[in-house]
Amino acid sequence: MKIKVNSGRLSLWVLPIVGTFVTCGAAFAADGKSPGPSEALFLIQIIVLVVVGRLLGEAMVRIGQPSIMGQIIGGILLGPSVFGLVFPEAQSTLFPNGEAQKAMADAVAQLGILFLLLLAGMETDLGLALRLRRAAAGVSLSGIVVPFALGFALGEVIPAGLLPDPDARLVTSLFLGTALSISSVKIVASVVREMDFMRRNVGQLIVASAIIDDTIGWVIIAVTFSLATSGTVDVAILAKSVIGTIAFMAFSFTIGRRIVFEIIRWVNDTFKSDLPVLSAIIAIMGGMAIITNLIGVHTVLGAFVAGILVGQSPILTSQIEGQLRALTTALFMPVFFGLTGLHTDLGLLAEPSILLLAVGLILIASLGKFGGAFVGAKMGGFSNPEAIALGCGMNARGSTEVIVASIGLSVGVLDERLFSVIVAMAVVTTMAMPPTLRWALARLPIREDEEDRLRLESFEEKSFLSNFERILLAVDHSASSDLAARIAGHFAAVRKMPITVLDVVDEPGDGRDDLAGRMPDSRAKEVSERVQSTADATLQMDDVKQASADGEVHVTIRPRDGELDDILSETADKGHDMMFVGVEPSTAEGGGYGGRHTAMVDAFSGTTAIVSARGHLPDADSQLRILVPVSGTERSLNAAEFAFVIAKATGGSIAAVYFKDPAQAASLSRVSDTSGVQQSAFAQLDQIAEFYGLPLEKVTSQQGSPELAILKHARRGRFNLIILGVNRRAGADLSYGTVADTLLETADRSVVFIEI
Repeated sequence: MKIKVNSGRLSLWVLPIVGTFVTCGAAFAADGKSPGPSEALFLIQIIVLVVVGRLLGEAMVRIGQPSIMGQIIGGILLGPSVFGLVFPEAQSTLFPNGEAQKAMADAVAQLGILFLLLLAGMETDLGLALRLRRAAAGVSLSGIVVPFALGFALGEVIPAGLLPDPDARLVTSLFLGTALSISSVKIVASVVREMDFMRRNVGQLIVASAIIDDTIGWVIIAVTFSLATSGTVDVAILAKSVIGTIAFMAFSFTIGRRIVFEIIRWVNDTFKSDLPVLSAIIAIMGGMAIITNLIGVHTVLGAFVAGILVGQSPILTSQIEGQLRALTTALFMPVFFGLTGLHTDLGLLAEPSILLLAVGLILIASLGKFGGAFVGAKMGGFSNPEAIALGCGMNARGSTEVIVASIGLSVGVLDERLFSVIVAMAVVTTMAMPPTLRWALARLPIREDEEDRLRLESFEEKSFLSNFERILLAVDHSASSDLAARIAGHFAAVRKMPITVLDVVDEPGDGRDDLAGRMPDSRAKEVSERVQSTADATLQMDDVKQASADGEVHVTIRPRDGELDDILSETADKGHDMMFVGVEPSTAEGGGYGGRHTAMVDAFSGTTAIVSARGHLPDADSQLRILVPVSGTERSLNAAEFAFVIAKATGGSIAAVYFKDPAQAASLSRVSDTSGVQQSAFAQLDQIAEFYGLPLEKVTSQQGSPELAILKHARRGRFNLIILGVNRRAGADLSYGTVADTLLETADRSVVFIEI
């Protein structure tokens, strides 16, 4: 059942609720006045800001505007512009000017800035920016230079009476230029995503340009902040800030990225208490913010870079990101933007000179940003409609400019007048951006090459392989272990997934090869090195190299420090959602799967791929020839996609043989045109082959027995690996059906059973 709420009705009950909170808060605060700061008043302030920000944010979303606009407007309404004008005594009681009381809420707001930048960094898609770096850099740089120059020039010519410190005009001009030049990637991305343009060429270019804008902007702010705190343009201090920023960025995106991943992985895999990764992320953010503070730049740069590195962690689950986003959205955003609105006094715009400055700032910001992005797009060879869309999209400022203005106010290079003018500019340009961008995007025709790319990307988004995040490789150092390590390394390289190696052998001497006499840790290390070398070789292939974001696969070892069932259950809880099992014997003495396989599949809650090495196994330097039996079922097509990934990674060949699944025989016999199922299956295979850019041989089985037809074709075509999608059958013993169980016992080719 859907519940519809009219936005007009929403306003009817929002106002009484807001009034009740504010009135009660003011009354409570008045009764509890004391010389020192009041914890009760602090709590009331936070509750009022959160509730008002949430309600007005909801109202903004319903009319197609970003929710942060409601939070800023809520703060303005609670500040001197409205509430203070109508009920000045109540407003001053609820939000007194005492430094001690203000410091309590300001501390939450300052922490909120760091969380906002952390979240912005986590949502920054560096891969997108790198893929479109040439076009995006041109649009971004021209879109920064033009409004920055205009804003800086404005700061140089405004009367000295409008400056908080005429001797610091240079720094004020730098803040004005920066405030006019940076786009808000969060606002831009939300509108582009809402318009379903995130995968369109122009949509990706807008977001990529905004990402570059944000990144460059925070570096500029960091250096400008250093100038503001020193008070003068000291060459030594400026050199320290610039060199320190460059060194910090260089270290962060090389060694630092690996350190961040290892911290997150170690905490995730070691701690057993609730939400340990969230605590680690907060500690990483705080540490990097402190480092940037020590080199003389603002802490926001450290938080933003920390967010980028955390967002690139291959084991950052959506659940963890959701928890951090929930905390930031529910608490820190409404408090920070609400307090920003409280500091904004629109009554100052009644002064003609301030009003003229505000209008001029809005015009300069809008025309400068639009013109700069438009020129950059045209220089990049884009059409007029595309250039117009880029200019409209880059004009959103929102949270970024508000943070910049808050920093300027805190260090004294902006006063209440300039601060209010910048916030007004941010509100106006941000609220103008969504309708103008929607108008521009709605008039963009789709190109033929863009349509082809969108179709392929849609396939990738719907792929079942996109659901996997982390691989567990269970080995005992048999021939099946070698094959499983090789396949897992190839798969991880193409899909950019970390691998954890687990030695399932209990004691030294329980293995099945020349490594048997070694200790488990030594054996696992050797397998991990084998996996790493396989993945590294795969990443050197041109097709895989282009698709890889960081150019490496993380391989770690999970020590055997408990019962196998408990370990497998625990690793699944730690984010491992696919397990490759390379363990022998594959079959039990009386037939069927080995007892260890049954126990492992029962204990692991994710997807399992059982690897069984047989004859005709190629060495590590030779190509795989893969045969995929398909029956038109979803599991067989998913297995085919898995096989395509392995074929792409190895440069091998792949063929599909169609067979009628015995489990479907009864239902298919009632269908008059059974060839339609086969044609549909082959058509879907063609789409998968097109996506991975591989040729596909298709064969129709004429044999009555599917398993016999599969083995016959494998021998005739000299295939050395069969990949079959399976579903587990009910029962205590492990069984994947007649076809899979027969292949397990009779196949003379290596087999992978992937449970889907």
